[in-house]
Amino acid sequence: MRRIDREKKTIDHMLRVYCRNHHGSSDGLCAACVALQEYAHSRLDTCPFQQEKPACNKCTVHCYSRQKRVEVKDVMRYSGPRMMLRHPVLALLHLLDLVGEPPTLKKRK
Repeated sequence: MRRIDREKKTIDHMLRVYCRNHHGSSDGLCAACVALQEYAHSRLDTCPFQQEKPACNKCTVHCYSRQKRVEVKDVMRYSGPRMMLRHPVLALLHLLDLVGEPPTLKKRK
């Protein structure tokens, strides 16, 4: 599985956990969470690192707007611990992404 696809899958599961418990959505995502999901997917699609992508909180390039960064942090702070029970493989892979130094962008000529 490509790195970006795994990241999308992880954020999708985190959003489902968050939305179910905060917005009462039992079968999918509410409109606000769908908008955040689409935003996260669009940012992942344009990530300059692609396969070498570090965890977003360790990244040297902040792709998210300030407000969206706050929203995603809230989702991750709530869903992260719960992911260990619901999706342990994705959670473990996400934690492994935190290990090591993040790559840096090469300067354009």
